[in-house]
Amino acid sequence: MSKIPSTPATRLLREQGVAYTEHPYRYEEHGGTRVSARELGVDEHATIKTLVMEDEDREPLVVLMHGDREVSTKALARTIGKKTVQPCRPEVANRHSGYQVGGTSPFGTRKKLPVYLERSILELEKVYINGGSRGFLVGLAPAEIVRVLAPVLVDVAIEK
Repeated sequence: MSKIPSTPATRLLREQGVAYTEHPYRYEEHGGTRVSARELGVDEHATIKTLVMEDEDREPLVVLMHGDREVSTKALARTIGKKTVQPCRPEVANRHSGYQVGGTSPFGTRKKLPVYLERSILELEKVYINGGSRGFLVGLAPAEIVRVLAPVLVDVAIEK
């Protein structure tokens, strides 16, 4: 079990008065939400991945998606009025977010990025999302994500 890190994400959550739980776990390279859900004993659907993407102008954005779903980049581009949206290369994502891929949190990013939240996430009572470090998730109510990040709600999930 890893020790619990203090990250820009947890500092922001504390500053905003968010009630959250801390969940360190044994990180596995390229394990993704499948591993974190298994390690924490929670449903992968409630494990939210933070994806740093960019549009055709290379403008970055964050998409929050269920761990057991993929993002339809075509539907996302249409929804936000762009021609294309694609995942950033890891080094570009790291630069935009200030976090290392595998430990990217939507909270406390290096620069303010537009955030898009899959609407069905709001139907869950509690979600587990990266706390700003590999092997570290925070559990919180989806309403807190909305309160702190003011994301645009989207319907762009596709089955894996």
